[in-house]
Amino acid sequence: MIISPELAAKDCCDEQETHPDLLAKAIPDLPDEYEAGRLADLFKALADPTRVRIIAALLHTELCVDDLANLLDMSQSAISHQLRLLRNLHLVQFRRSGKHAFYRLVDDHVRDLFQRSREHLDC
Repeated sequence: MIISPELAAKDCCDEQETHPDLLAKAIPDLPDEYEAGRLADLFKALADPTRVRIIAALLHTELCVDDLANLLDMSQSAISHQLRLLRNLHLVQFRRSGKHAFYRLVDDHVRDLFQRSREHLDC
């Protein structure tokens, strides 16, 4: 996106001045570099439409890789790749039952994050 110099100038402060009272309110929630990187990775995981659809499918039930592949009309290999990424970020986990691997969301935090994001879109 290209922004004209006139518009760019309007979104900056006219004077260089810090506001210690406002900074004091921001500091407690400011993540360190490590946490910021982990949060960025989490949001990157949700930046892929296939992974978003997998999370949506797992909101209320566990599903095996075959189920997800059929539901999303994708190959098992493609689904497994996406599930591996989600598993590495601790968003999903699996259990084995015979020859099947059933995936589910790790906990309610993942469900809440997903549902709140959907609610945000409706604002």
